[in-house]
Amino acid sequence: MNFYYKLKALKKQTTLKYLSSIFLIALLGACSPNNVTIDKQIATIFDSNKVTGSFALYDNGTGQFTIHNLVRYRDSAYSPASTFKIVNSLIGIETGRIVNEKMVIKWDGQVRSIIAWNKDLTMEEAFNVSAVPYFQEVARRIGKDTMKFWVDSIKYGNKNLGTSVDLFWLDNSLKITADEQMGLVKKLYFNQLPFQKRTQDIVRKIMVREQNANYKLAYKSGLGNKENGNNIGWMVGWIEENRHPYFFVLNIESAPGKDITSLRLTMLKAILQQQGFLEGKR
Repeated sequence: MNFYYKLKALKKQTTLKYLSSIFLIALLGACSPNNVTIDKQIATIFDSNKVTGSFALYDNGTGQFTIHNLVRYRDSAYSPASTFKIVNSLIGIETGRIVNEKMVIKWDGQVRSIIAWNKDLTMEEAFNVSAVPYFQEVARRIGKDTMKFWVDSIKYGNKNLGTSVDLFWLDNSLKITADEQMGLVKKLYFNQLPFQKRTQDIVRKIMVREQNANYKLAYKSGLGNKENGNNIGWMVGWIEENRHPYFFVLNIESAPGKDITSLRLTMLKAILQQQGFLEGKR
């Protein structure tokens, strides 16, 4: 092959690689310099609440990200805590360990500090009050090998299940980035996860927490601790206005002793309102 044909072949390979990259970015909605806006106004909400962290909002229609703290959002992994209930629910329903969202698991009689956990709960109720004991029992019924198969299949975080099938999402064995959380909820919304449509429909439905004439807000919260004792809070989900979905991930971190339980939702709504949501005008 002479130089001309070598050069032509090289150009063709380069073009194909470029087009493949563009296609992948478009398919996954991945961050790139061309579709990310760093919004400094969001930082004021973090500062006023004396927490650090990251926030990302993805406009599915335009493919644009609005982000606070891009490096943390993209590169730092943390325990998913109770946001893993999204995946636990999907696997439980897919494998038949959870029949549907109305399936009751009896209270084990152990009195816990969160009063809402101290009774028989349906899966939907347990999801809404983030009842750890319910989903620990689901995980035990699923079993470690089956759980590992599905966690690997959806490439969830570092895929590390540690040593205990009912603790790995709480004890820092399993870790995930905010960007990976975003990818999960986007795929769930569009029925693109490797589960049956019925399975995804049920989980998507129970994630909806607020619905009115202006918007539909769906999310799962999470609350955990880093190895250094700092608190980690999550809010992952989507907001719909005028039938148009926007996906979000909020990750906050505070020093030990600071109660961020209610702060997660307060901050999420403050940021969404700052971005022009919650009034049906988007």
